[in-house]
Amino acid sequence: MEKATEKSKATKGKAGIAAQAEAVQRPYEVILIMHPDASLEEQKGLFRKNQGILKDAGGEFFAVDTWGKRNLANPIAKQKKGIYFHALFSAAPSAIMELERTMRINDKVLRFMHVRLEERTPLAKHQENFRRALAESAQREREREAKIQAKKAAMAAERGE
Repeated sequence: MEKATEKSKATKGKAGIAAQAEAVQRPYEVILIMHPDASLEEQKGLFRKNQGILKDAGGEFFAVDTWGKRNLANPIAKQKKGIYFHALFSAAPSAIMELERTMRINDKVLRFMHVRLEERTPLAKHQENFRRALAESAQREREREAKIQAKKAAMAAERGE
C-alpha cells in the first residue's frame, strides 16, 4: 500500500514539474505569408483566433506588423504573391503547437515560421533590432537600384542616346 502512494506522489510530482515548465512564457516571433486574395476580414479573423489561443495559454501579442502584398521568391501553391505579416509575442511552448496546427488547417495561410527569441532580451528590443535591420536592408536595396540606374544612364550616354 505504501509503495502505491509513493508511486502516485512521484507521478504527481512529475506532473507538477511539467505544469510549471509549461507555464513559462517565452518570447517568439512569427513570419506569416497569407494568400494574396485573402480579404481583410480573413486576415483579422486569423489574428483574432491566434490571439485567443495565446490568451488561453497565458500569452500575449506584443506587436503585429503588416508588410503588405509582396512578390514571392518562389511560387507557393501556384501563387507568385503573398501578404506578409511579422508578429512578436510571448507564449508557453504548448501554445506554439496549437498555433501551428490552426495555421496548417487554414487554406489562406501559405507559409509560416515561428522562431524562439532570446529570453534575456525584452520584446521591445527585439522589435527595435528587427526594424533597424529592415531599414538597413531597404537602404542597401535603394543604393543597389541607384547603381543600376547610374550604369544604365552611363551606357545610354556612351551609345549617344
